[in-house]
Order: sequence, then C-alpha cells, then structure tokens
Amino acid sequence: MKKILFSAYSLDVGGIETALLTLLKYLVKDYDITLVLEKKQGVFLEDLPKDIKVITFTPSSIKFSPIRKVVNFFKQLSFKLKYKNKFDFSADFATYSMPASFVARTASKNNAIWIHNNYMNFYDNDIQQYRKFFKSLKIQEFKKIVFVSNLDKKVFIAQFPELTKLTTVCNNLIDYEKIYKLANEKIPDEDLEKIFGEDYPNIKLNKLAKKETEKQSKKETKVPIFINVGRHDEKQKQISRILDATEKLNKNGFKFKVLLVGKGTNTKDYEQLIKERKLDNIIMLGAKKNPYPYFKISDCFLLSSQFEGYPVVFVESEILGLPIITTDVSDSKKDIDGKFGQVVENSAKGVYRGMKNFLEKGIKTDKFDPEKFNEEIIEKVKKIMCQ
Repeated sequence: MKKILFSAYSLDVGGIETALLTLLKYLVKDYDITLVLEKKQGVFLEDLPKDIKVITFTPSSIKFSPIRKVVNFFKQLSFKLKYKNKFDFSADFATYSMPASFVARTASKNNAIWIHNNYMNFYDNDIQQYRKFFKSLKIQEFKKIVFVSNLDKKVFIAQFPELTKLTTVCNNLIDYEKIYKLANEKIPDEDLEKIFGEDYPNIKLNKLAKKETEKQSKKETKVPIFINVGRHDEKQKQISRILDATEKLNKNGFKFKVLLVGKGTNTKDYEQLIKERKLDNIIMLGAKKNPYPYFKISDCFLLSSQFEGYPVVFVESEILGLPIITTDVSDSKKDIDGKFGQVVENSAKGVYRGMKNFLEKGIKTDKFDPEKFNEEIIEKVKKIMCQ
C-alpha cells in the first residue's frame, strides 16, 4: 500500500477542511495516510477515519526572534531526519500555511500544493505582494500546483508563466451521500423558534415526519428563505451586501427571510448593524457543524463574496437542489449561470438585483449529477498523485 501525506492547518469548520476530510475518507481505502496539522484542533477531528495517522508540526511562537529561529531550525531538522522523502506522495492542502508547505515539500519528491483561492484579491491586486507570498511558499519546488478553479490558475500563470507546465485544475471532491443523510437531521427547536417565530404554529416540529415538516414550514411561513453559509470575514465574504440589499427590499415591501449560518471576526459588526437597522428578517444562527438541514428549509442559496476560490457551497447547494444567487466570482459564470442559478454583478447592487429577481420570478435549475461530478475529480486526483 502506497504511503501518502497531507498537510494542513487544522480541522476546524470551513470549506477547505470539509474538502480535505472528504478526500481523505475516499483515499483511506487504498492508501496508508498520514495527516500533519499545524494545530491539532477542530470539530472535524472526530470524523477523521481511525486508520489515518495524525501528527503535528507546529512552529515556535517565541517572541524573541533569534531564539525562535533557532528553535524552528531544530524542529525542521528533526522532521527532515524522520520523514524526508519517506512518502510516495505528499500534498499541502492549506495554501496559506508555511509549515504545511515545508512538510509537503519535505515528505516526498512527488508533491503537490492545492491553491483554494485567488490570492491576488487578498493582496488588493498588489502584484509584488502576490509574488512574494508564493515565493515564500517556495512554490517552484512543488512538482504539481493544483487550483480549484480555472480563474485562480489563470491569475497565477500571469505572474508565474515559467511554472505553467506544473499547473492543473481539480475541483474538490464532495461526499454527497453524507450530505443527503445530514440534511435529514433535526433542527434544534431553539433555531426553529428563531427562524419562524410567531409565523410557525407548532415550533416542536421535530416530532412530525420530515416531509411533513418541510411542507408545513414553507406553507406556514409564506415567505421565501435565503441562506448564506460561510465565515464572517467582511473583506472576502462581503455579507454587508446582504444586509444592504435586505434593508432596501424591506423598504420596497418584499417579504422574505435571510439565514446567516457562520461566525467570524465580523459577526458582532453584523449583529450591531442588524439591530440598528431593525432587520428583523435576518436571522443569525452561528456556526453549524451540520448546516444542511438549514439548506433544506431554505429556497435559495445566497453568496455575496468579493472573491472566492471555488466555493464548496456551490456543489452542496446543487446536491440539495437549492437555486444559487452568486456574485461573479471564481468559475461561477461557467458553472452556475443559467444552469444552477444566477450570477450577478460583484457589488451590493448586484446582490440586491439578484434577490429581487428571485422574489419576483424565481429561478429554474438543472438537475445535478453528483456521482458523475465525483468520478471526474477522482480520476484527476489519481493523475496528480502519480509520479
């Protein structure tokens, strides 16, 4: 059995972590896997297959620079002595983690790095900072550079044309059977009360059959429900656009609700804005290990981001048959527009127009084939792992 290694930051709730966990669950059937984490933490740790060995490689955080550098030198030396080129394949799955890059480059000559985002946006289109970031990862030392979207690959090649032959595109694998199963789990009564309030005649709907619950919820609320699931990071996710659009639509007399599932550095800011503007139809539910039951009681997924890699929530929404309204990010024009939803202008105005269009006309979508989607990805992953 071939030995492979993946490195990442942690297994906290997030799109990258979800994709990594799904991939590892598939690969563990055929490979001896070691997972190296910078921080051995996160709710997904308990979901990791027991056959996967988990170790940590955590750099020193000593404030005094000379001592920190010495400690880290010996940490790296120790890792090299134990694991250098001991694996048939290794991959850095957390682009932003310098330790994860070191681990993957050290563990095997046959290595790869996954790029999950358009980092030009993180650096406000500063080309020098973009190049500096990837050079700090020693990107040229990887045998393969894997992008989750064609747009991210195109942006990278424009700055590193000499590395073009190393690049490839591969979407993230999706555990659709698990999503179907999790989507049927019960929503806590306190959340049902937050969402439906007085409009909901029987808040203890968990006692009812699942199908009846869904029919009853939509029948009784009589208003469409939008849902956004993601980290509350205003620079990237721009959830303030949803707040602005909601305020404007409320003034225009539209009736609807918005569920915000997630948390982050800007959660309190959003809570304050919702309170100040009296946006009572926006319900903040916090982070959820299992967000899929909330997808099922919603009518439309709403993504307001300024930039993305390839959002896992696109595929999750497609699997659950939820129409998507998204700003023009990643490969959304190619994969979403006219097939599984609507792509709008990357602005607050675009989000408003998308929500308004859905409330007035709705959105028809194609049927998604998750099995075919996964088969294509699996073949690509196998090619990436080959020498």
